[in-house]
Amino acid sequence: MKTIHTKLLTAVLFCILCLSAGAGCTHGRTSEAPRAPGAPDFLTDMPQELARPDWETPYQNGERYYYFLESQMMRKQGNPDKAIEYLEKARALDPESLYIRRELADLLLRQRKADRALEVVQGMLADNPDNIALMVLYGKLLQGLKRESEAAAIYESVLEKDASQKEIYLRLGSIYMEQEDQSNAFRIYQRLVADFPDSYVGHFFLGKIYADQGKLRQAEAAFKRTLALEPDLEEPRFELIEIYRRQGQNHEVIAAYKEMLDPDPDNIRAALGLGYFYHSIGRKTAAADILTRLGKESADQQEIIRGLIQFYVEQKRFEETAAIVEGMLKGKPDSSDLHYIAGIAYDGLKEEEKMMHHLRQVAPGSVFYPNAVASIAFFHQEKGERDTAIRFLEGVNRKVPGNPDFILYLATLYEDAEEYGQAEKTLQNGVQQVPDNPALHFRLGVVYDKWGRKEDSIAMMKKAIQLDPQNANALNYLGYTYADLGKNLDEAEALIREALKYKPEDGYIIDSLGWVYFQRGDYEAALKYLVQAAELVPEDPIILEHAGDAYFKLNDLKNALKYYERSLSKRDEDDQESIRNKIREVKAAEPSLQ
Repeated sequence: MKTIHTKLLTAVLFCILCLSAGAGCTHGRTSEAPRAPGAPDFLTDMPQELARPDWETPYQNGERYYYFLESQMMRKQGNPDKAIEYLEKARALDPESLYIRRELADLLLRQRKADRALEVVQGMLADNPDNIALMVLYGKLLQGLKRESEAAAIYESVLEKDASQKEIYLRLGSIYMEQEDQSNAFRIYQRLVADFPDSYVGHFFLGKIYADQGKLRQAEAAFKRTLALEPDLEEPRFELIEIYRRQGQNHEVIAAYKEMLDPDPDNIRAALGLGYFYHSIGRKTAAADILTRLGKESADQQEIIRGLIQFYVEQKRFEETAAIVEGMLKGKPDSSDLHYIAGIAYDGLKEEEKMMHHLRQVAPGSVFYPNAVASIAFFHQEKGERDTAIRFLEGVNRKVPGNPDFILYLATLYEDAEEYGQAEKTLQNGVQQVPDNPALHFRLGVVYDKWGRKEDSIAMMKKAIQLDPQNANALNYLGYTYADLGKNLDEAEALIREALKYKPEDGYIIDSLGWVYFQRGDYEAALKYLVQAAELVPEDPIILEHAGDAYFKLNDLKNALKYYERSLSKRDEDDQESIRNKIREVKAAEPSLQ
């Protein structure tokens, strides 16, 4: 099935890839919070008891050893699939060998075949139920597969057998924290600090739990203990500041911020926090001194913008963001970065007039300009002001010619309004400006298809594929077009199978392949793909209709009716007549379905 995106989704927040790569303060103390380990790194997390080569001696002769050596050779030659095949043969000849199973599990993990590795480790554990290293590996595998509750049960068993496993306390506590199971998390972290009093991670997370429970004195003590163990940590200091703030201890809040800023005036997070705190308690002059300076410096120090985004925008602290940015703009009133962030903050606060004012101050040279353009156009579009959005984008395209994103957005607005001539003109101008852009050719092909100009659509899709042979959308679109026309079915299948190489789980492409088989009259084969597509994209009425058509051809009227009725339920009122006719046809053929 062809996928036609009728609206360009706006990147409504911000395009910060270039900023976020280094997000976080880089001055002075580390800003990273203590963390319990998360999911395992399969390539490095093999317990040492299982990873060392002398854990068990491999067989010294016979066919088993041959297969083992062949697997090692294949591995070195970069053929892991063949190596796995040889290891499987070796395991079949010596199913009791822990060594060969360990090698197999390791290789499966390196190939990201965690489910198969899990089966191997389960077998090893069945034979060695008290092996702590195997239990640990099994728990890490389950955790990596997002089966956290099962992993937690394994880790609990590990600690019952061996309470010295410090890492397992951390992993188990992390799971319970992620599950918001504070009772069990508290129990584990209490055991951790009892057995390992110098575990700053344990003390930190006990502090977090105490703070969440409103036990602020205990939380304060836990965070101070964390800092006593690791003075360079920054996150416990911010947690202490929040505790002081909640208790109205303004002097302690300011002192804690200054304790970070005195040795490191460039600590952006602390500076932003202190600036806003002064603002919140009415010390406007002190707030202005900090925020105005940060505004002036933000043009040359991108970490200020990164910090503002990381600690305020990403956390949706929009009221604080707006106050901070307004203060910073007094120091740098022409900053596109600050105006864009202000626009995002006011959008979050639902203050549309202020949002639009700031977004319109973002200049074309800014990294945020494309997002500001998309946000403004989308705002008008959502308000039903399509003509205003079009005029705005036309102005943008005159101001910044040759930007494919802006051209596509404008063309999409015309396309949605079924003004295909204007969409064609916009895209043709874009193709002249950026002739090697496959997205422009693809979109023009979609417009021609909607316009009923099939041959022109086919030509544009071929051009898009020529420019980008791995363009799965164009490959699928062209293949489905042929299938829908009932021609060039072999070529259609080849195109669609090529698209599936790049998007193997795409329900629309799988539907296209099923439609090829349907057009050939091979309804059994068609049904397999069409039902699979319907499972992947259960809300699409055309895919559901296709599955119904296949069932109908196979005289399975009950299932045909089921899919037709599901298709009907997903359609707009003005697009229901054809499917209603099919439903009537089914019921006429089988009165018991009335």
